[in-house]
Amino acid sequence: MKKLQVGIIGAGFIGRQHIEAIRRIPNTEVVVLCEHDGTLARKIADEYGIAHSFGDVDAMIADVKLDVVHNCTPSNMHYGINKKLLNAGIHLYCEKPLTLTSEESEELVELVTAKGLKAAVNFNYRHNAMVEEMKERIVSKEIGDVWYLSAEYLQDWLLKETDFDWRVETEFGGNTRAIADIGSHCFDTIQYMLDDQITAVRAKRYTLHPTRKNHAGVEVVVENEDAALVQIRMASGVEGVVRVSQVSAGKKNDLNVIVEGTKQALEWHQEKPDRLWTGHQDVGNTEIFADAKYLSGRAKDKIKLPNGHAVGWADAFTNGINSFYQSILNADAHADYTDFEQAHHIMKVIDACVESDETGDWVEVK
Repeated sequence: MKKLQVGIIGAGFIGRQHIEAIRRIPNTEVVVLCEHDGTLARKIADEYGIAHSFGDVDAMIADVKLDVVHNCTPSNMHYGINKKLLNAGIHLYCEKPLTLTSEESEELVELVTAKGLKAAVNFNYRHNAMVEEMKERIVSKEIGDVWYLSAEYLQDWLLKETDFDWRVETEFGGNTRAIADIGSHCFDTIQYMLDDQITAVRAKRYTLHPTRKNHAGVEVVVENEDAALVQIRMASGVEGVVRVSQVSAGKKNDLNVIVEGTKQALEWHQEKPDRLWTGHQDVGNTEIFADAKYLSGRAKDKIKLPNGHAVGWADAFTNGINSFYQSILNADAHADYTDFEQAHHIMKVIDACVESDETGDWVEVK
């Protein structure tokens, strides 16, 4: 079987997670690391035993033949780098959000089609085994007809006025932050579970700190939100609520999804990723652990370890990349990753949230 030659652009926290996930997948090799600081790129490449390093994307594209590149750069760099990689005929796996604007994401969708390439965005939560199991039970109507859903994604890493990150500045993080950064994960996970699309939203954005002190102690005006409350309506007519926050004390990476059906309800917590709660009216509620013998459909394929060996964030991360790679190697492979067209729809949902916050009304996703 062909061994995929892989490049990574961006050597921060998320770039390192990509490297480690790729190394769990057979017949793959990370051969290039690209980082704007060439000296740092070489240092980190040596740490990981990566043969080539570059401080420039154009040089990387010109000098090394690559099958796939992972774009793990800040959000404002996604569009320009993605465009270069696609024009060079390289399959692309990009961090979320796909771009800063839906106009940019639409252009990339058209370019992927024109070039006949595979391209995906790393919405990793849909690749958790228990999320897949929820999808199986929802689509099969084991829980009855879905009538309501809710999702919360709560963090506290920006709680203090002195907490600062590049995402706070609109130049780098865009004009929406909590919605684009973690709300996008909620939107993708919900759409995947329900096999449905968000078609309208009503959103309210909140900024806890109108100014923040950056790492040099300089006060910076904050123009994107710390938190948001979003009502959503699906194509099927089902409605629900998404709440996101990066300023909720004590919450670290708390994504929680509840889907209510006419027979049963399902609940999944990302911080307890190997467990799925099922709610019943007439019999006792149940909680199952991640084991192939308890799961159904494709959810079974995402379990690699026996019951009691927790599967979680890193496993879902690897599952998503592996699904993308298999679609490159085998045209008949089942592709359950978020492609650029789906990611573009999420960009339009984000746009609608911003518009709704400004008008106070429901906004259709155009």
